[in-house]
Amino acid sequence: MKEWNEHEIDTHLTNTGEFWLYLFTPMCGTCQVASKMMTVVAELLPYVIIGKSDLNYLPKKAIEWQIESVPCLIHVKEGKVAQKYYAFHSVPYLVEILSKK
Repeated sequence: MKEWNEHEIDTHLTNTGEFWLYLFTPMCGTCQVASKMMTVVAELLPYVIIGKSDLNYLPKKAIEWQIESVPCLIHVKEGKVAQKYYAFHSVPYLVEILSKK
């Protein structure tokens, strides 16, 4: 799972029909656990487009998308946030969410 900067996110928003973006902050303990889970999920679902970004570097996006806390997993469809997930229960739970269309 590659870390995306704001320019890369904007490119995906414009050019990619559907993708997932994992938002975190480095000092968040829960984010560290969620990051490990998302790394496993990305390996299990190589056909799903998943990026990750440090929310500290995306203040405008945080406001625009109304991000309430981290970790946050957002599902983007056709340039708009379709769904936000804040609870990263387990790897099987995340695989199930990301496998649904």
